Formats: sequence, structure tokens, C-alpha cells
Amino acid sequence: MTGFGSAEGNVLGGRLSIEIRSVNHRYYNPQLKLPFELGGVEGALRERLRQLLERGHVTVSARWIEAPQRDGAVAVDLTRARQLVAAAKQLKKHLKLKGDVDLAFVARQPEVLTPHQDGIAAVQWSEVEPIAERAVQELLGMRAREGAALAAELGRRLGALETGAGTIEQRAPERLTAELARLKKAVADLAAGVQVDEQRLAVEVALMADRVDITEELVRLRTHLAACRAALASDGAVGKQLGFLGQELLREVNTIGSKANDSGITHTVIAMKGELEKFREQLDNLE
Repeated sequence: MTGFGSAEGNVLGGRLSIEIRSVNHRYYNPQLKLPFELGGVEGALRERLRQLLERGHVTVSARWIEAPQRDGAVAVDLTRARQLVAAAKQLKKHLKLKGDVDLAFVARQPEVLTPHQDGIAAVQWSEVEPIAERAVQELLGMRAREGAALAAELGRRLGALETGAGTIEQRAPERLTAELARLKKAVADLAAGVQVDEQRLAVEVALMADRVDITEELVRLRTHLAACRAALASDGAVGKQLGFLGQELLREVNTIGSKANDSGITHTVIAMKGELEKFREQLDNLE
């Protein structure tokens, strides 16, 4: 499910902004981009996100709107400075260049003078947590609104499947009666006036009726549809559960279609399979 949330607040005398984005994904896949000062709270932030978000590709980006206060300490890398001076002198000698290596030149080079990380106090999770919580709650609110719209759409698909099941239930007895009449006529035509063993015919009719009976499939279909309704009405993540139920619904619909031997039921089954395909496609967007 997609969503976005952001919040900002004061941390270490500076101002920190946290943005959280999520897009559809079958699994939970977090990616955090934090300034080095927040390295000590990354574990706690990951754990909090894992508790609240079960699916989706989640990107967390934190940045300083106002830099945190430092104590002014600067780290000097003397080894790096000596290497630079020696390299510059060697370059001057071999290329016969003019000029001297001075302090300004050395100080401008990367990694010679850097703000000392110890100049910033350690960031505590208690300072970052309220900001992260506001951002993730905003994201959850957006996901909840999307989820409600998606649940309504899935509910309409389930309604279409329930209507199809009702149509098949009404047609099934008529189809069975017609199939029995067809079988008796076929036997009579083949017998061509010869006496038919009525007991044997009754057994064949019973076997045929059992082969084409779809009562059990319709009962299971209704049960799975009710389970889908219950899952959509519940709190928490239901995407995986509905994915499993969608597979079971398709299994029952396919079995009904294979047993139907009736054009009316076959047309209804085709329409139901179309609704099921749309239902299952939407599940990738649902947590």
C-alpha cells in the first residue's frame, strides 16, 4: 500500500525532519537514509517500523533542517596532511613548477580538517521517537484511507461472486433434471425397443448424478466468500489470508465449471473467474 508521512522537531539543539514513504510490495522491505548522528538510533527506528508496517517497500529519509549544535571541536589528520605536502613537493620537483605549499593549500584538502564527531552529543531514541511516530502515523492514516477504498472495491468483487453462486444454485437442479432426461432418452434410443434393466439404469443415473453434483463445491465456495468478508471487516493485515482464500475460491469455481456440462452455468463460471482475477490483482496492494 502506498503512503507518505513527514514530521519535524528539535533534536540536539538543531531541527530534524523525517519523511517516510511506502509503496506496494509483497513483503516488508525497509530502506533508511539517516545522517551519521542518528546511527545510534537506527536499530530502534527499524524495530518500530517493523511493528507498524507488515508489507510494502518503505523508505525513511531523515535530514537536518537546522544543524545540531557542536562544541567546536575539529579533528586534524596529520598523516593525511604530511602525505599531501610530500606529494605536492614531489609534483613541483618533477614538473618544475613554481610556488610554495602553504597552510591554506593544505587546509583546503579533503579529510585534513573535519568537524569532530565527538563534538555532538549522542542522539537518544527518546528525542527522535516522537518525530518518527508522528511521521509514521501520518503515513498509516493515508494507508488506512487507501485501504478502506480498496476494501470497498474487493467487497464489490465478492458481491459479484456471491451473485454468480446464487445463479448457479438456481440453475443446478434444472440442469440435473435435464441431464437425467437426456440420459434416459439416449438409453431408450440405443435400446431400440429392447427391454432395459431398470435397476441397472437407476444405478447409472445415480452415478451420473453424483459425478455432476456441485452441492459440495457451492457450499465450500460460500464458506470461502464468508471468510473473505470476515477478513475485510477485521483489523490488521489480511493480504496474505485473502491471497490464500482467493486461490481456494478459484479452485471451487474451476471444479464447478468442469462439472457443469451446461451453457448457462459455464457462462456464469467464466464471469466469476474474471471477477476473481480482478480480486486477486488488487491483493498485491493490500497489507
